[in-house]
Amino acid sequence: MNYLDAHNHLQHPNLVPHRETILAELQQIGLRRAVVNGMTENDWPDVSSWAAEHAFVLPSYGLHPWWIAQRSGQWLDALRAVLEAHPQAGVGEIGLDRWIEGHDLADQTVVFRAQLDLAEELARPVTIHCVQAWGALNDCLAGRRFPRGFLIHAYNGPAEMNAGFIKLGGYFSFSPYFLHERKAPQREVFRQLPLDRVLVETDAPDLRPPDELNPRPLTGADGKPVNHPANIDFTYAELAKLRGISVEELAAKVADNFARIFG
Repeated sequence: MNYLDAHNHLQHPNLVPHRETILAELQQIGLRRAVVNGMTENDWPDVSSWAAEHAFVLPSYGLHPWWIAQRSGQWLDALRAVLEAHPQAGVGEIGLDRWIEGHDLADQTVVFRAQLDLAEELARPVTIHCVQAWGALNDCLAGRRFPRGFLIHAYNGPAEMNAGFIKLGGYFSFSPYFLHERKAPQREVFRQLPLDRVLVETDAPDLRPPDELNPRPLTGADGKPVNHPANIDFTYAELAKLRGISVEELAAKVADNFARIFG
């Protein structure tokens, strides 16, 4: 089986102590490609290092809405430069978030729109983070054209917005976090989404599955539980079960989808 992780953060400090064992397990399960997302100017070089050292890594660079207050005055020029240096790279993780304490949606929107402009100009795929800001996201995407499409990672939006995002070029990735009992509405959304718009992700080290289901418990550098990147195989299996199809059938469809958006 060849697995494709549409969204993770292998460069994250919480995974650094386990780097060699993680790489060994990813090779063992047959991970073929992983989109590794930068979130700040400071971690873009780490993403580049992973991409240079490991052929399975597809880099993506962006300014995450949680960290926009820390951006430099040259952040957009720096983003353009790193994207131009990596022609295969996507733009992400970027987006909008009303959940975080003290959020400034107006400033988030300025930063998000600037990155969307860059993605359109360079014809790059986009990876989007959105929490409790679905109307604002739709407003930012309306009227744009992304030749490769965009991914809303760990999609937890309302089902009634699915069709609109699809019309705009949207794809949606399923996270192992949705296996928590309280996430039944998200599971139902992914049971109904068109399979030609579905991808699979870990978001490692974040969004780990429920502890009682987690096949690979892992402790991060900060001493807290984290999601193991090799849980991509488990996540495929659970989504296949949810859709009532074989893992092989799901994997074939996901491979087609991944190729369309990420190449």
